[in-house]
Amino acid sequence: MSELIKHECGIAMIRLLKPLDFYQEKYGDPLYGLNKLQLLLQKMRNRGQDGAGLATIKLDPEPGTRYISRYRTNSKNYITDLFQHVFRHFTDLDPALVREPGWLKENKPYTGELLMGHLRYGTHGSYGIETCHPFLRQNNWISRNLVLAGNFNLTNVDELFTELVELGQFPKEKSDTVTVLEKIGHFLDDEVQRLFTWFKPDGFDNEEITKKIVDHLDLQRLLRRASKKWDGGYVLGGFIGHGDAFMMRDPNGIRPAYYYHDDEVVVAASERPAIQTAFDVRFRYIQELQPGHTLIVKKNGVMEEVPFTKPGKKLSCSFERIYFSRGTDRDIYLERKQLGTELVEPVLESIDYDFENTVFSFVPNTAEISFLGLIDGLEEETKKIRMQRTLDLEHKAGEKELTEIARIKPRIEKIVVKDAKMRTFITDNENRGNMVSYVYDVTYGIVKNHIDTLVLVDDSIVRGTTLRDSIIKMVDRLHPKKIVFVSSAPQIRFPDCYGIDMSNLGEFVAFQAAISLIEERNMEGYLENIYEKCLAQEGRPKEEVVNYVKEVYEPFTYDEISQKIAQILTPEGAEAEVEIIYQTIESLHRACPDNKGDWYFSGNYPTPGGNKVVNKSFINYMNKVQTRAY
Repeated sequence: MSELIKHECGIAMIRLLKPLDFYQEKYGDPLYGLNKLQLLLQKMRNRGQDGAGLATIKLDPEPGTRYISRYRTNSKNYITDLFQHVFRHFTDLDPALVREPGWLKENKPYTGELLMGHLRYGTHGSYGIETCHPFLRQNNWISRNLVLAGNFNLTNVDELFTELVELGQFPKEKSDTVTVLEKIGHFLDDEVQRLFTWFKPDGFDNEEITKKIVDHLDLQRLLRRASKKWDGGYVLGGFIGHGDAFMMRDPNGIRPAYYYHDDEVVVAASERPAIQTAFDVRFRYIQELQPGHTLIVKKNGVMEEVPFTKPGKKLSCSFERIYFSRGTDRDIYLERKQLGTELVEPVLESIDYDFENTVFSFVPNTAEISFLGLIDGLEEETKKIRMQRTLDLEHKAGEKELTEIARIKPRIEKIVVKDAKMRTFITDNENRGNMVSYVYDVTYGIVKNHIDTLVLVDDSIVRGTTLRDSIIKMVDRLHPKKIVFVSSAPQIRFPDCYGIDMSNLGEFVAFQAAISLIEERNMEGYLENIYEKCLAQEGRPKEEVVNYVKEVYEPFTYDEISQKIAQILTPEGAEAEVEIIYQTIESLHRACPDNKGDWYFSGNYPTPGGNKVVNKSFINYMNKVQTRAY
């Protein structure tokens, strides 16, 4: 993606199933869990920008000893700072003590059997250290302590906050993180109290009851009760103070989660390749956590994947496949290649099959896999063309004719290069903007002046500001006849409300294009009519709300929107013609058949809260209000 879009957080959870001395004896590493957690977070660092944190819990602690350790950081070098802080507790130890797992667990923090790490990518609000995960809900009862971290956004925080107040709570702030923490915490307290009340009449003393609570706490029931009214996309990981662990995924599987287990460890994470690399396991042994299910690991090590709510239609986020998740996952790699292949036909039509005078490239580097898929498809087409032209010669081919036919192939070049970020000291806004535009550079002397068409593949074009203000200006200096930008994602038309930083409707260039077309065609009152429909739904239950913002796009074809986008993004003074080709939603689904969540493209939200959010976003746009719609 040529422009910065913040997106989902990353979460990793490890449960060591053996005593620490097992890992010392087998791997020579009593800090095996910490080192694996560091590697997991390092391999998911694409999912963090604003901070990181980790927490550990020791099993079977002695009363009066610290058994929960946590550290969070919003340092620029968040992963380095996180683990420097943790490992400083061990760096100056006598080497003999470092090889004594029992001593380490008794005397040092971060030596627990349960480990959780989190990478934060904030989409809204504060970015201070207090917003970094994991969060703690502390209590002197060991089974009422809760550690929580997640990758999520809820659309109905106001509704859930009101419920907490009605339960008698006094939350310290109104946010989805605090709301979820307190919601789970409330029902944890309730379940613990229920068990205490159940066992007390049987004559057990309080210490015995505490042990029975550990054995009988029903996490599946707890999470079913706590999540009953949640609306959004989420993957949440949690620890109970005594040693139970869970990872839960929303009913539509919007956010990604995978896990692996053997007789030594249970590990869950946001991305499959991170688990493959950290634990050196094959693709087929890693399972996807199913929508509406929770992975539970009890204190005794028994693991199960069970439903905590009724699973809905699986609508996993397709943007994970297009851009956000790392392309080292086998399935994602192949899907991204297919996304490029799906664009072969419209690209060929755009260049009129003129391979001799077309240069193919990509921007930025993350678009490379889709570019490879496009080139694979183009090479297949050139094979057909070469074969047909050879057959047309009817055995009269000479060396010159065959040489000309053999030259028909895609011209592939590295044209756009992302340069180091340039820090500017000029205070004038216009001059600063000019300097920032040089974040990209180009390869000169490859494109034939005013003859060649330049085709550039991008992951997606959301706002288009980087294209307009930087990239198009740069490549126009190469003097191509035409510049074609090819987006492997469809047109971004609607806001996201499940974790991606795409909530301001007015910023989307596709929305701007539709508004421009409405104005050009003198469709007076059209937007006001949609506005009135959206206003009329305010206050209705989210289950009754309809997405009327779809009507903004209905008068226009897909190509008309693309053409207007190209006009909007063409900078003043550009010599070359600019064209933009977008992936279609139908092609996206063919390429990514198991991740059909496409609400930012289609407006078909997987939860009722999405319709409420998009309508509110449109109301904000009409009222010129720059604020979050949920």
